[in-house]
Amino acid sequence: MFRSPLPDVEIPATAVTPAVFRHLGELSDRLAVMDGTTGRSYSYGSLHDAVMRVAGALRSRRIGAGDVVAILSPNLPEYAIAFHAVLTTGAAVTTINPTYTAEEIEFQVNDAGACLLFTIPMFLDTAAAGCRRSPVTEIVVMGGTEGGTPLADLMTHEPLDRQVPVDPDTTVAALPYSSGTTGLPKVVMLTHRNLVANLAQYEHSLTFEDDERLIAVLPFFHIYGMQVLMNGALYYGAATITVPRFDLEQFLQICQDQKVTQAFLVPPIILALAKHPMVDRFDLSALRRVVSGAAPLGSDLAEEAAARIGADVVQGYGLTETSPVTHATPPGMYKAGSIGVAISNTEVRVIDTETGADLGVNEDGEILLRGPQVMVGYLSKPEATAVTIDADSWLHTGDIGHVDDDGHWYIVDRLKELIKYKGFQVPPAELESLLLTYPDVDDAAVIPIPDVEAGELPKAFVVLKPGHEVAAEDVMEFVAGHVAHYKRIRQLEFVAEIPKSASGKILRRVLRDREADRTA
Repeated sequence: MFRSPLPDVEIPATAVTPAVFRHLGELSDRLAVMDGTTGRSYSYGSLHDAVMRVAGALRSRRIGAGDVVAILSPNLPEYAIAFHAVLTTGAAVTTINPTYTAEEIEFQVNDAGACLLFTIPMFLDTAAAGCRRSPVTEIVVMGGTEGGTPLADLMTHEPLDRQVPVDPDTTVAALPYSSGTTGLPKVVMLTHRNLVANLAQYEHSLTFEDDERLIAVLPFFHIYGMQVLMNGALYYGAATITVPRFDLEQFLQICQDQKVTQAFLVPPIILALAKHPMVDRFDLSALRRVVSGAAPLGSDLAEEAAARIGADVVQGYGLTETSPVTHATPPGMYKAGSIGVAISNTEVRVIDTETGADLGVNEDGEILLRGPQVMVGYLSKPEATAVTIDADSWLHTGDIGHVDDDGHWYIVDRLKELIKYKGFQVPPAELESLLLTYPDVDDAAVIPIPDVEAGELPKAFVVLKPGHEVAAEDVMEFVAGHVAHYKRIRQLEFVAEIPKSASGKILRRVLRDREADRTA
């Protein structure tokens, strides 16, 4: 077993919202969050006031402990208001990808049991269609429009005077989605303690200066954006500049104009920083540090980007199931190709994938994690929880890696079969199940194929029913009509059969090896 080389930290025994506003008294007038496209902003004081007023409005609707509220929105300042207002009532938040189809929204609100949903005018029609057959009884629109309750109405309500009491150890605060190591999406149960612990654990690794200005281009619905950019920035007194979607020119312009000092990004954006000619037109001199996560970042690319923009470019690592950060690179501790060191209060093991025996330094095996940031489990899925978290509370990541003599960790492969498209998780099983509903398809398998820009692309192998013919483009278009844009199949190949084990399990590694041989 390997422990973090960083000092342990004390974890506040509190709910999330009081934790992130812990310095409210001294930071009341400081900028907390700004819309990078419009300049609309909230100080720490005005943001907290809005949170408590919306919480009061939700409590008047009898929303509280045991309830779930969904948020379907791009990044904007009001996202933090909705998120923390819900948590203040004692209810939990489930965050939905705003690019989801009505079909995907319907699945999530029903699966998580949401009773109310926050969205914006652009997504109201899709949200309403997705909620039609669900427990959702009200849609609150951030920005106001006909067909929903304007958030502005809730913000005039009498405020709550304090957080509704919760047990941080047992009360679920967030219900994001993850595909875990395999299979269809599952609801991850993260308690107030999980989230607060992970924020406290950043102290010696994801450091924030007094003048820190972060750009929040990574989505708040994803655990990375939610915790590091929204909650982490508030917890450490930073200012967050929100961006609703990634556009390179707009991103660079905001970094320049707002003098962004730190950026948490994913490899495709770092690729653009390293290669795109547009970067040279902007002044990024205020940018001190770039942290990459959500997918592996090659050391050559990291160093090329760092040299070009004149800022440190380092990696971190985490999972939705770990709230999310488990490894990070503290200032001055960069090592090429490393995801950094285990953060405070975190234990790590490396085990042999065949025998389960513990391995030592510089030996590759599956990485296991234990710490206060590890989820309590998957909602309503005890079997899946037991597969991921063993009897000794070790979370099995499905990632293969090792630790070196200096305590730096490296990911070299992964057992789990998730496809990482631009940092987003694409579960092959979900696409395979959808493909099997196409009338002409008899069997299907989906694997990742490497791509310079996206990291990985989903490729489908499809067996047609005897005597049936169909164009690959038609099948791909069918899938695109049922899933978010990042889950779309980018390549499709018809095959005679899908390789399977004696028990009927798809042997995706066989398909990956075949694909690698073709491109070698």
